[in-house]
Parts: sequence; C-alpha cells; structure tokens
Amino acid sequence: MRSGGLVLRMVASSSSLKLQDLIQEIREAKTQAQEREVIQKECAHIRASFRDGDPLHRHRQLAKLLYVHMLGYPAHFGQMECLKLIASPRFTDKRVGYLGAMLLLDERQDAHLLITNSIKNDLSQGIQAVQGLALCTLSATGSAEMCRDLATEVEKLLLQPSAYVRKKAVLTAVHMIRKVPELSNIFLPPCAQLLHEHHHGVLLGTITLITELCERSPAALKHFRKMVPQLVHILRTLVTTGYSTEHSISGVSDPFLQVQILRLLRILGRNHEESSETMNDLLAQVLAVNILGRFLLNSDRNIRYVALTSLLRLVQSDHSAVQRHRPTVVECLREPDGSLSRRALELSLALVNSSNVRAMTQELQGFLESCPPDLQADCASGILLAAERFAPTKRWHIDTTLRVLMTAGTHVRDDAVANLTQLIGGAQELHAYSVRRLYSALAEDISQQPLVQVAAWCIGEYGDLLLEGSCEETEPLQVEEEEVLALLERVLQSHMSLPATRGYALTALMKLSTRLHGDNNRIRQVVSVYGSCLDVELQQRAVEYNTLFRKYDHMRAAILEKIPLVERGGSQADEEAKESKETAQLSEAAPVPTEPQASKLLDLLDLLDGPSGDAQHPPPLDPTPGGALIHLLNLPCAPPPPAPIPNLKVFEREGLQLNLSFVRPPGTPTLLLITVTATNTSGGDVTHFICQAAVPKSFQLQLQAPSGDTVPAQGGLPTTQLLRILNPKKAPLRLKLRLTYNHFGQSVQEIFEVNNLPVETWQ
Repeated sequence: MRSGGLVLRMVASSSSLKLQDLIQEIREAKTQAQEREVIQKECAHIRASFRDGDPLHRHRQLAKLLYVHMLGYPAHFGQMECLKLIASPRFTDKRVGYLGAMLLLDERQDAHLLITNSIKNDLSQGIQAVQGLALCTLSATGSAEMCRDLATEVEKLLLQPSAYVRKKAVLTAVHMIRKVPELSNIFLPPCAQLLHEHHHGVLLGTITLITELCERSPAALKHFRKMVPQLVHILRTLVTTGYSTEHSISGVSDPFLQVQILRLLRILGRNHEESSETMNDLLAQVLAVNILGRFLLNSDRNIRYVALTSLLRLVQSDHSAVQRHRPTVVECLREPDGSLSRRALELSLALVNSSNVRAMTQELQGFLESCPPDLQADCASGILLAAERFAPTKRWHIDTTLRVLMTAGTHVRDDAVANLTQLIGGAQELHAYSVRRLYSALAEDISQQPLVQVAAWCIGEYGDLLLEGSCEETEPLQVEEEEVLALLERVLQSHMSLPATRGYALTALMKLSTRLHGDNNRIRQVVSVYGSCLDVELQQRAVEYNTLFRKYDHMRAAILEKIPLVERGGSQADEEAKESKETAQLSEAAPVPTEPQASKLLDLLDLLDGPSGDAQHPPPLDPTPGGALIHLLNLPCAPPPPAPIPNLKVFEREGLQLNLSFVRPPGTPTLLLITVTATNTSGGDVTHFICQAAVPKSFQLQLQAPSGDTVPAQGGLPTTQLLRILNPKKAPLRLKLRLTYNHFGQSVQEIFEVNNLPVETWQ
C-alpha cells in the first residue's frame, strides 16, 4: 500500500503542468467551462503537492496558484505555504513567498501576524535583496501591530549605506505613519539627515514622509518649519540648474519631486508668517512663472494647455512676471489644436497693456487673418477692447479698428459701429483722413457690413472733405462726385447689404445732397426708388426724404448739417449726439416747438398726410394758474420726477451676479437707459467678461463700451455697461442677453431671455 501511494504521488507530480504550460493551456480554452476544468484539475495537483510537503517544488506550485488567483479563482489554501516559503533560507523561495503574502494575506486574516518574526529576521540579515522583499511586504500588508513591532528595525534601515534599501525603508515608514501616527517621534531624527540625499528616489520618499508627519503631528510640523530654507534651496536648484538628467521629463527636471516639495511648503507655510516669507520670494518670482514658461516649450499639447491655463489664472495677480513669456504665448496662437489656440488667445489679450499695445495688436491682427472662424469673434472683440483701453493715439485707434473691420467685420461686437463713428466724430483733425481711408476700403470690399455702415456714415458726414483732395496724411486721392454716388448706389443694390446698411447708405446720399455742388437729380431718383421698398423702415425713410425734397427743400441744409463734435465718456454728450443723429436721419419725430412762428417745421411730423395747410398744430398747453407766468418769463418748467423703476436681478452663477437698473430720461420718453452691473463674490476673478444684448426689430439698441472686462473677486469694484434702447411704439420690452467669460480657468457662455422687465420700462 505504501509503495502504491508513492507511485500515485509520482504520477500526480509528473502530470502537473509547468507555469508556462498552464498559462498556454488556459489561453487556449475556448469556453469558460474548459477554463474552469483546466484550473480545477491543476488546483487538485497543487493541493496534492502541498499535502505531500515537497520543499523543492513548493515555490513553483505557489507561483501557479498566484496566477490562478489573479484570474479570480479561490486560492486561500496557499496562505500557509507562503509562510513556509518566507521562512525558507533560499532566496527563490522567499521571493515567491513574499509575493504570495502580498497577494493572499491582509489585515483581516490572523495568518499575516505569523510572518512578523520572519520579516524581522530578514530585515536584520544584511542582504539587500531580502531586505527589499521584507520592506515591500511590510509596506503593503503591515497591520498596526506589525508596524509597532517592526518600527525600530525600519528606523535603523533609513540610514543604511545602500540607496536601494533606504528608498524602500522610507516608503515603509510612510505606511507606518499612516497606520500608527504615534510613531512619528521615531522617524523625526532620520528625516533631517535624509534631506541631504542626492538620490532621487530617496529624496522623493523623504519629502513624502515629512509631508505625512507634518499632516499628522503638530510637533513634527513645528520641527520641520526650521528646514524651510533647506527645502527652498533644493527647489531652487531643481528649477535653475537642473537636478538629475536621468529624471528629466520633457526638459523639466524632476517634476514629481518639485510638485511634492511644493505641497510640503504649502503645509509648512500655512498660518505661519515667518515660513511664508522665507518661501514667498522664490515661489512668486522664480517658480510658478518659470516652470509654466518651460511647460510652454514642451512638445506635449496637454502640458502646454495646462501651462496656458495656469498662466491665465496668474496674470491677474502677477502681470509683469507673465509678461516675460509673451513671445512664447504669441507663438502658441498658431497651434493647430483649437483648444490651445483659444487659450493662447485669451492669455494674449490679457497680456495687452499700454506699453506693448502696438506690438501685441499687430500680432493679434496677424492671427485674426488666419485664425479659425470660431475664434474670429473673440479675437476681433478682444482687439477692439484692447485698442479702446490702451490706444496711444486716436489715429492709431482708428487704423486698428478699421483693419479689424476689414478682416473680420461680420464677427465684431454689435457696438463696434457706434464706437467707431463716435471716435471719428470726436476727432476733428482726422475727419479728412478717416473719410479717405473708409472710402478706399469700401471701394475694395462691400461684404463686411459693419465696415460698410461706418464708411457710409463717414462719407455722408464728411463727403465734402473727400472731394477736396487735400489730406497730407494719406496718398493723393482724386475722387469725383459721380464715383461717390455710384459707390453708394452699389451698396444699396448689393444683395449682401443688410436693411440697416441700406439705411446708412440712403442717409449718406441724402446728406451728400447738401455737401456736393452738382445736380441733386440723381440722388432724388435713387431716393424715390426706395419709396416702394418692401422693408418698412427703409421705405419710411425714403418717403420722408422725398417729402423733404418736394416740400421743405429750403430747410434741407439745416436739417442735414454735420453732427457736432462728441466728447467721449460724457453721458450727457452721448445723449445729445444720439439725439442729433436721430434728427439728422429723420428716424424720429422732431420735438414739438413752443413758438407758433415755426409752424412750417411742424409739418415734418405729418409728411405722409398731404399738403402743409392740413398740418395739425400741437394741442394748447394746460392753462394752469402758474403755467402762463412760467411760459411768459421763459422759465424752465420742471415736471414732477417720475417714480424710480425697481432694479432687477437677471443672472447668478458661482458668485457672479448680474443686475439691471433702469432710467427713462424725462425729455425723451421713448428712450430707456439700462445699466448692467456685474458683481463677483467668489474667490476667483471673472476675466474676459463680455455682455451682449439683443432686442426685437421694433426697438433700436445701442451698447456702450463696458467699464472693464474683469469682474474682481471677493466683491471688488463692479463692472458696468450702459444699454440705450429706443422704443418708439412703446411696446412691451423683451431682452436677450449673452454672457461670455472665464471663471476658475473655465470658459463659460450663457444665453438667456429677460421677459419680466418692470412695466415702467416701456409704458
């Protein structure tokens, strides 16, 4: 019987597969049932081998069992075999035994406590490979009891000559501190010596260990605050001279070590002024910006995107430091990746200031000519805002705006036309120069509608200067009256012209009738053609102009005179300019006069109702007792002030809030002034803030330039913008707003309607 059992064991051993053969057979199984059959058969052989106690093949059987365990099958019966292999004096057995212990044992099983003595013996052997295996197992599966028992042995290994052992001992100490925080005092003295390490792995592990100690022990935090200068020195060395070429990643020396030191410095400097001052100079001036600047040169797009995003956040707090990397940021504009070029555009616009506005604007205009269509609106709007804020001269401002309109006129903001006409109108010395530039641009291209509108307005206002041919600042340009009229007729007849553009061109023709010296028959013919236009507003304008020719020709020169100079920035001047422009274009009714001798002018109110003799006079004034005396003395009659219109909150998100306040000037009941106020109570600035508005076609909307494009954090100075809405029909007002801004590094766009405006805003 005994010889028969021996034969069976020999047969079982001979039929057991090698690890490579087992892996191949499992992979060749076509179904899960076949795989289970192979594994069950092999597990039976492994159990039999364990029962027989074969010491020579135990590590091979356990290796196969670990592979089975990795596939998800039960392997708990191999736990005790792991302990036997760990206790073996052979390194091949210890290697597989420690691997099995890390995979099959954990704190929930009492068996793991049995390897404590084996680990202690191996740590004191002095063989580096065996010490490394024991430290790895202790750091992976060590319980609190094991950590307390073996802390002294690990502390001794922290100062071993071998860097291999020191690195693994440091990582094991990190595990021990996390398991048993009261062991902190044991590891404080070795950490101070390990900071002088030159081995990358040991130093990285030491910084991690110190971080764990500081987070869990107030005494350790106080102890390591004395070492802030040494940590700063290590970081400065990494940044300025490089540390280890074999650990350099994409030109950045030891990025993981740098990040870990920064995390430790953050902990050490928290609520401690002395430590913060020690590290502040380096972190602010050298590290943050320089590291990010190097990231911009990286070939990895993800790294460049992170660098651009971080610099965009930093530019608000340290503008001058980020300026050093302006050439690199500008180069990122030409990245084929859309997300990179968009982030580079946002950062480039944030870097524009009064000292570099010429160079930056030139770079941005070059990018505008070749940028993708989805970036043209942001780029054009950003250039216009930068020119408005930092323009060195009015002529440069006009040239910059014209170039943007010529390149991407269809993508500019709605207020670009109004801002440029206001700028040109306020620069009397540049009237001749502007009208010549605009005429030349219009003759080349009539597809850019904002450019065509500004050019038509300017030709109508200053057409006489265009024909004089005397302007020292431009090349000689000889223009005939017929050429100017033909160009405006071409705009009127173009299928690309919007109704608003045709309105500008028709008004320009009408104004040229008082500035040109030739016959006005051609202008009268063009105007009369549009008296039957399908567009109601254009038709009304043409009919009024025709009536002005037929009935009130003697008043035409006075009505169509040039708009007076406008001083930018004054609300009263803006309102007067708007009223003058409305009068010149006859889009609004003339004010009711108080003198009966001006009855002829009153007929303009009734251009469509037949001869002037049928014109209606204004109703008599209310004969109040004091009214006669007031009018007799020509004193101003002050009506009672209207009741204030309540403010309205229309938007709130992540601390950004938008409020609307309303004012209706007493002298212009159809005009509503809306002040949009943006406030920010969050912890981060809202940058590149743009508010755009739209109203129904029966309204006229003009957006003034905002007070800024940054809404400061923590309830700083709010950003305001004025909206002027003309409501001639006093219809219920509906408003559509679009907000675009950057907040916490994220680009946000919100579009919403405001339908709950107070009744007082339109009645």
